[in-house]
Amino acid sequence: MAESVRALPQEIQELIDVREWDLRTREGIKRFTELKAKSLPSVALDGELVYEALIPPQEELIAAICERYNKKNQKKKQEEGMS
Repeated sequence: MAESVRALPQEIQELIDVREWDLRTREGIKRFTELKAKSLPSVALDGELVYEALIPPQEELIAAICERYNKKNQKKKQEEGMS
């Protein structure tokens, strides 16, 4: 799964902050449990488990990233407009 993320186009990689946890560590196990993941590979976007036990097609992963990015930025602009 990590390789799929690394293979994303550069303009998409610039939108995201990738964190990879190793399930052989306490931190990795803790994060896996926090996400309520049950199997590998798993991908969370903005702390929400989105893909589990599958590697999504690149186009689907890009669409999910862009959707969340756009929602975040739209909300941010609305909040700035209220200030």
